[in-house]
Amino acid sequence: RDFVLGAVIMNGHGQVLHFGGQVVKNVAGYDVSRLMAGSLGTLGLILELSVKVLPSPKSETTLKFDMNGTDAVRKLNEWGGRPLPITASAWRHGTLAVRLAGAEAAVKSARSSLGGEVVDAVEAERFWAGLREQTDPFFAGIGPRTALWRLALPSITEPLQLPGAQLMEWGGGQRWWITDTDAQTVRISAKQAGGHATMFRTGAGYDRSAGVFTPLPAPLMKIHRGLKAAFDPARIFNRGRLYPDF
Repeated sequence: RDFVLGAVIMNGHGQVLHFGGQVVKNVAGYDVSRLMAGSLGTLGLILELSVKVLPSPKSETTLKFDMNGTDAVRKLNEWGGRPLPITASAWRHGTLAVRLAGAEAAVKSARSSLGGEVVDAVEAERFWAGLREQTDPFFAGIGPRTALWRLALPSITEPLQLPGAQLMEWGGGQRWWITDTDAQTVRISAKQAGGHATMFRTGAGYDRSAGVFTPLPAPLMKIHRGLKAAFDPARIFNRGRLYPDF
């Protein structure tokens, strides 16, 4: 979302609307272009999109460390407060992986400071691609009566003591959880930890009646409904994709 500069969309009236700009200095007006990034197609059709891109890093290295989840969370938060070129992190099955990317000197210095074991470049690329595309073996653990949940939590939250497999990303702020636990229990657990939970993918036998997303408080839902009414009053686009009555 933060890299979206502008968008051209078609709304529910069939009108073509322009928002934002094509370069950073020309971005202006109501930030609908970023709003589109999280709307899942419920507000309009994206016809054109302008995004900010960055050059590929000069150097990249992945390190891995053997440690439990609690130590991984603490280390990630400690490293997050230092000027280290960390661009990705993930913990699963007792191993923490950290990707360093940037100027060659910065990567070399960070690698020396952090220690750990250097991962082969081909293996590292396969690992990070597997997380991005969800082809990593972790995601193959979804059974017919289980669900893959995505929990957004404060990065300092220690691993939740809950049944099922867990994987941590984004400095500890994003947690993947495969479980047969019911949706209400999952969402209560996430809320108690200061976050929220999204039902990302399920097996055929898992109860999906609770909805994909955590229900919004009434004031926020009022804003969402107002946006929907403004852009798509006839509710043509992706009806029910975000919320059952949206």
